[in-house]
Amino acid sequence: MRRLGEVLGIRAPSLYKHLSGRSAIELALVEVGLDETGVALHRAVAAPAHDRIGHLLDAYRAMGSANPELYRLVASGSFPRADLPPGLEAWAGEPFYIATGDPYLAQALWSFAHGTLILEIDRRFLEGSDLDQTWRAGREVFTAARLALVRASSS
Repeated sequence: MRRLGEVLGIRAPSLYKHLSGRSAIELALVEVGLDETGVALHRAVAAPAHDRIGHLLDAYRAMGSANPELYRLVASGSFPRADLPPGLEAWAGEPFYIATGDPYLAQALWSFAHGTLILEIDRRFLEGSDLDQTWRAGREVFTAARLALVRASSS
């Protein structure tokens, strides 16, 4: 609370004049995080279809790396789903479906992106790991999977 007060230029107790408590502050931050993520990811999937997955992964990694504590609040641990504005979470995650065209492949892509990002943020990969190569490998695998689905559906 002190850190948030410092960022906003007010004393921590003053936060409670504007919001009812810690959970209300966390909810407001989750809403901001989902909105910012959704905007960035929707922008990423506006790219040509052949590289949507790559642009999506780049945007996801950039968003989480730039604000790791906000990323953790939005994407890890308990989640105030019932208190969010209706449709916000689905809209923020929709770019994964747009990029893949399949709900299960979209979930798998999000799982890869989240797992890889949280491990990167927490420095859990072995020292010397080329994480850019790890992200490229994910990009290639999911792009190939999307292409296989497209081919299968057109057969």
